[in-house]
Amino acid sequence: MKAFIAELEEHQAMMVQLANSTAVIEAAANLLISTLSQGGKILLCGNGGSAADCQHIAAEFVVRYEKKRKAMAAIALTTDTSILTAHANDFDFETVFSRQVEAIAQEKDALIAISTSGNSKNILKAIEAAKAKGMVVIGLTGGNGGELVKLATVSVVVPSAVTARIQEAHILIGHWWCGVLEEALSVGD
Repeated sequence: MKAFIAELEEHQAMMVQLANSTAVIEAAANLLISTLSQGGKILLCGNGGSAADCQHIAAEFVVRYEKKRKAMAAIALTTDTSILTAHANDFDFETVFSRQVEAIAQEKDALIAISTSGNSKNILKAIEAAKAKGMVVIGLTGGNGGELVKLATVSVVVPSAVTARIQEAHILIGHWWCGVLEEALSVGD
């Protein structure tokens, strides 16, 4: 059994290395601020734990993070079970998110695409659909970034090959974005 302290030390070492990504994390925040300031919305997509992260971050934007304020427009494309299952059944799972981007996204919107490997086909297709609409795409990934880094407008690549460490960093980044947007947009009760 791996000792908890070893897990904690691995997490801490990765977080120290993540500091090298500060500029790109801040650049992504600025894109999100611009999106919402121009009346756009933030769409999020991911699979498995990353799907849960999409829902978590979207909830922080819409409901609240630390401040009582007006809602910020965000939609997790991972939540509508009827769309997800109908599309996977009638078409395929690779286009389950791109179809939703096609249906509800506009040029002024932003897509946060989360894939720990950077190679999830349905995430890559969602990015392609968003780019075809002229949207900004923010990628959250890990390892070497995979194909995602070639397609996204801005990519945050967590310096780890361990899925758990990557997801831990993704939620920290998402939380930071929520706080920054609350401050920058100065939205009150």
